[in-house]
This record gives sequence, structure tokens and C-alpha cells, in this order.
Amino acid sequence: MHTPIALPRRLPDMTAPAFLVIAFLSGIAGALQLPTLSLFLSTEVAARPFMVGLFYTGSAVIGIAVSQFLAGRSDKKGDRKRLILQCCLLGAAGCVLFAFNRSYFVLLACGVLLTSFGSTANPQMFALAREHAEQTGREAVMFSSVMRAQVSLAWVIGPPLAFALALGFGFKVMYMMAAVTFVACGALVWLALPSMRKSALKTAAVLEAPRRNRRDAMLLFAACTLMWTCNCMYLINMPLYLIHELHLPEKLAGMLMGTAAGLEIPTMLVAGYVSRRFGNRLLMRIAVGAGLLFYLGLLVFTAPMALLALQSLNAVFIGILAGIGMIYFQDLMPGQAGAATTLFTNTGRVGWIIAGSAAGLIAEIWQYHTVFFVALLMIAGAGYCMWRIRDVDSPLPRDTHFSPLPEGPGNGNVSP
Repeated sequence: MHTPIALPRRLPDMTAPAFLVIAFLSGIAGALQLPTLSLFLSTEVAARPFMVGLFYTGSAVIGIAVSQFLAGRSDKKGDRKRLILQCCLLGAAGCVLFAFNRSYFVLLACGVLLTSFGSTANPQMFALAREHAEQTGREAVMFSSVMRAQVSLAWVIGPPLAFALALGFGFKVMYMMAAVTFVACGALVWLALPSMRKSALKTAAVLEAPRRNRRDAMLLFAACTLMWTCNCMYLINMPLYLIHELHLPEKLAGMLMGTAAGLEIPTMLVAGYVSRRFGNRLLMRIAVGAGLLFYLGLLVFTAPMALLALQSLNAVFIGILAGIGMIYFQDLMPGQAGAATTLFTNTGRVGWIIAGSAAGLIAEIWQYHTVFFVALLMIAGAGYCMWRIRDVDSPLPRDTHFSPLPEGPGNGNVSP
């Protein structure tokens, strides 16, 4: 007669839920700061439209320098988990500075540097999630899409909450709330995320983007940069456009951002699910088409209900760009999850550089409405880039350290 052996009870793996909660909190931290920044600069700091745009440009330049430095470092050595924790704490310090300081140049030099570290926590978290998915055998594309959906969910709540806090209690309370969110995010990172130190990978795959894909990567970078530039100009201009030209309530800006973010969630999930069947190129072209219709609509419609209805097009535009664009870069750069994710993130940062200068200058010389016409032309340029780019074969499976045979599918081969 055999005595049954008591097996230790296994606790459920909470790593994946922790990634989703942290993605949500990091999204909340960003959504509390970005939507009201142009209003904060124009009212609290008393900056002119050109100086508001210049602030965004300077922020993007500093952000690119910080994120590129951290991306190269994180892909070679160290613990990405510790790096994310440090970024969260520095982001919290930046929010405290914004809460209590009203000097334009101090905020630009010191505050932006600190918050740039905070914003870099997000792409590093996605890179860590990709590495964890590869190690545990999860489907990386769908997992990334679900994480992106958490960020979008945060943007459903964040912008209306940001405007409510800023207009009801002041910007000091709003920025302190963002600082507390960063601290909570850092605590969860330290307690719940896995530590994955870098080690030499034993694989036959080349860890750098293949030379024959360089042209396509450049076209993708240009297309994503133009698309993000349009979105950035919209985010900078839209609150001031509603208030100064259309004379609509300030809270409408938060409602528009929240509506778009809410609709982005199903868009991202559907795009991640169908990406294998229809390919990344077709989905990105659909995003460009939605962007063209959205910015054309902004030039035509001014009624609040019409602007709310247009957010469905904006959601398709940004939802596909944010989810599929990142996966496209990762497929082009196997083995460099941190560098690929940060390269995609930097298309957004370059977009902020162009948008800050362009939006501020156009609003200073002409009017806020003119910015949307320029954005429409940029979307057309993105469409030209996406039309020329060739489709990229996704690795089969995407989330594995083991490489297929040379010249086989899944090596980043491209098809016309």
C-alpha cells in the first residue's frame, strides 16, 4: 500500500497580472501630466504659444537622449527591473518639482530631465514583458496588446481626472497625485516583477536588424514619426483650440481624450488578434486612412458632438499605431527587445520635437485651426511611406529564443 506524497501547494503566478497593473499605473501617471501641460504652461507659467511649443520640443530632445542611453545599457547589462524602479522614483521627483515650481527654464532643464526618466520606465517595462513572455512561452504580440490596452484604459480615466483636479483643486494637487502614482508603480515593480539579468544568448540568430531590412526600417521610422507628430500637435493644440477659438468648456478636452482612449482598447486587442492573418502593413495602412479622415473632420466640424464622434477615427489611428507599430519594430530587430521598443518610442519623441516647434510657431503666426491642416499633410506623407514599405514576415513563433533555419520564415524576411 502506497502512502500518497503530499505535494507542495503552488501559488498562482501573479507576474502577468502585475505587468498589467503596472502598465495601468504608468499610464495613469502619464495621463495626469500630458493632457494639461499646454494649459499649465499658458496659465500657471504664463508662456506664449511659441514658448509652449518650444517646451515640448526641449522635452522631446532630452527624452530621446535619456531613453537611448538607458536602452543601450539595458540590452547589454544590468537588471531591467531595477532600472524601471529607478525611473519611477525619478519620475515622481519630477512631478514634485512641477507641483511647486513655476520657473519656465527650471522646469525645462530639471523637471523635464526627471520626468524623462519616468516616461522611459514604460518602454523598459514593455521590453521586460517581452523577455518574460519569451521565457515563459506566452504569445508576445497578444500580451503586448493587452498591456497597451491597460495604458489606454488609464487614458480613459486620466485626462478627465487631470482636468478635474487641475480646474477644481489646482495643478499642485494634480502633479502630487501623479507623483504618488509613480511611487506606487515603483513599489509594485520591486515587489512583483521578475529579475532578468542579461547573459550571452546561445542562438544562431543575428541580434541586429538584418541589413536588407534597413530601408524598410527607415521607412517605418519615418511613417511612425509623421503619424506621431500629427497626434502630438493635436494633443498640444486641442485644449487651447477648444478654449480660445471655439470657446467651449475646458473639461471637453478631457472628455475627447478619454473617449479616444476608451475606443483604442478594443482597437488594440482586435489589431493584435488579426495581425498574424492580415499582416502589420495592411493594419498600418488602415491606421493612416483613419488618420486622414480624422484630421479632415477636424477641419470641417466644430460642434462638441461631432468632435466626440470623430474620436472613433482617432482611436483606430492611434490604437493600431501604438500596438502594431511597436511589434513591427521588434520583428525587424530580433534579440533586441529594449532597443527595438525604444526605437519605436523615439518615433513619438521625434514627433514631439517636430510638433512642439511646428504647433507653437503656427499658432503664434496664424491660428490653432491651421495646425490641423498641416497635420493632414503629414498624414499624407506617412501614407506615402507606408505604401513603399514591404511587408515583414513575423517570426513563427514571435516569442522564442530559438531561431528557425537560415533563410526560413521568421528571420525578418520581407515580401513585396
